[in-house]
Amino acid sequence: MIDEANALSVTVTLHGSTHAVVRVGGELDIATGLLLHHQLAAQVTSGRTHLVIDLSGVPFMDSSGLNTILRTDRETRAAGGGLVLAGAGPQVRRLLELTGVDLTIPLVDDADAALADAGTARSEPGAPAPGR
Repeated sequence: MIDEANALSVTVTLHGSTHAVVRVGGELDIATGLLLHHQLAAQVTSGRTHLVIDLSGVPFMDSSGLNTILRTDRETRAAGGGLVLAGAGPQVRRLLELTGVDLTIPLVDDADAALADAGTARSEPGAPAPGR
């Protein structure tokens, strides 16, 4: 059962037709990892293959959360896109670095920086965004 204080929250902000920022809140663990994967997979299936996952609201992540990120990375790459992780706090960042995830998936300080790098920070809703 999911503790309501640590329940998962997911907010998606679209940036053009192929880019999205997915803001995650709450603990990312065995109870919530699959729920997040369903949300992320829905984005990829809908053509948003360039995803920024904003982890600034995630105080804790275990191997289930890590697996969700790795699966999503494979799925976005297979669809011709990519994944960027943003805003990871110290504990989550440490897990990403200890496991070597930071060697294959870019880690940035915030989602706005990731979007600016992709050239989509000022895109109009529904407008095609440039590839990354």
